[in-house]
Amino acid sequence: MLLFILNLAMADGGKSGSPGGGLIAMMPFVIICLIFYFLMIRPQQKKEKEHQEMLKSLKEGDNVLTTGGLYGTIMETSDDYLIIRIAPSEIKMKISRSAISGLLLEEKQKKEKKKKDSKN
Repeated sequence: MLLFILNLAMADGGKSGSPGGGLIAMMPFVIICLIFYFLMIRPQQKKEKEHQEMLKSLKEGDNVLTTGGLYGTIMETSDDYLIIRIAPSEIKMKISRSAISGLLLEEKQKKEKKKKDSKN
């Protein structure tokens, strides 16, 4: 084994390689990491930030969808939990604020948002 390593070193003339050889060899790995960051990690961080802002902005009367698939209307808010009404017969549930997966926009709000997006 030692003889094989010595033969490789001698075939190169005893040189360890060009001065920038290690950096150039790492370039494909660095490029792949950058592509992965901009296509996968950064959009996910942006989406998570928007979700956290949505959770902070919840108020009474908002229609929401929980992670369990329940649709409801917020009746009371607190820092850690929400009380939502899930049926017309005043059935209320106390849930964690983090269990909200989305805010449901009414048709009017959706149309306004589409108009705003189309102007930009």
